[in-house]
Amino acid sequence: MGLKSQLLLAKKYIEDISRLKPDRTFATRRGGYAEEKGAANMKKKKEKSKRRLIGFRVVEDECIWMKAGVINLRYCDNAYDCYTCPFDKGMQKTMCSRGQTAGDVQEPGWVEHIKVCYQGSERPCRYSLTGRIDAPKICPLNYECYHCAFDQMMDDFDLAQLGDSPNYYLASGYKMATGYYYHLGHCWVRFDHGGRVRIGFDDFILKLFGTFQFLSLPPLGDILKKDQTGLTIGRSGRRAASLSPVTGTVIAVNQKALDHPEILHEDPYNEGWLCIIEPDMPKKYLRGLYFGKDSMQWMEQESRKLLNLIGPEYEKLAATGAQPISDVFGNFPELEWDQLVNTFLRSEA
Repeated sequence: MGLKSQLLLAKKYIEDISRLKPDRTFATRRGGYAEEKGAANMKKKKEKSKRRLIGFRVVEDECIWMKAGVINLRYCDNAYDCYTCPFDKGMQKTMCSRGQTAGDVQEPGWVEHIKVCYQGSERPCRYSLTGRIDAPKICPLNYECYHCAFDQMMDDFDLAQLGDSPNYYLASGYKMATGYYYHLGHCWVRFDHGGRVRIGFDDFILKLFGTFQFLSLPPLGDILKKDQTGLTIGRSGRRAASLSPVTGTVIAVNQKALDHPEILHEDPYNEGWLCIIEPDMPKKYLRGLYFGKDSMQWMEQESRKLLNLIGPEYEKLAATGAQPISDVFGNFPELEWDQLVNTFLRSEA
């Protein structure tokens, strides 16, 4: 082939290449695919995290059926409250359909499989399996937890023990506890081990109304309904009802807070808790509660709403980084009690 022919072929090849869309080299494509795969995995993790209940004192998240070796993969989304867990009930029903029968006291279905995995004196306590206690402990009662003194002691411990104070972050100057959920009526919700929840008032509502002169909590055994009134606060002869953030049965109240309401202001997210509730279905009532970044954005919106009520002067002052007023109702008499109750507690005075 002559030189002229080679030049013509080369020119045609260049023209053909120029008409093609630019492609990436193998290394570029490989890096791009890896990046896309990483993004997809991250998305899956985020979606999985949305399906799981995050508890303030839940230290592990592997389902007890997974621990027992019955299923390959399952994460607990009910704070290890097996007795109200729909998945646990479904597994028990499946096991019973395979010929197992329940006695007078029905034990969780995972018990039988734990007994197979661990023999005799090697059977660990369920609190060891779930990471509730660090030290190894053997179950001496064949997993009959309903009459176990240690199990009852752990229940009593959960009711009495507050644990360490949570970490805080600020949203428009108001304290918010990490790992807590928040209801639009300004009650916080903390999921503890076993599915129980503690509730209390957040920093915003305490600074809004100041120190309560009256505080009424529901009696033990009372059933609270989500988004319905269940607690009452009062000041200067005025009363206001507060909405319950979850549905469930009241199993403990903070008598110390009743006797000394000022505790709520001093330590709203720990010593200042109000009630402990046994919720019907913990995961179900997460709907409508704020958590993480959503709770911060919501609190910032509530702060702006309050500044609009107070007036543009204070709004400009807050923009400079000034701390929120600790008693808005007491310092701004022009703000009516009923208006504050309807706007922020979402109830009627």
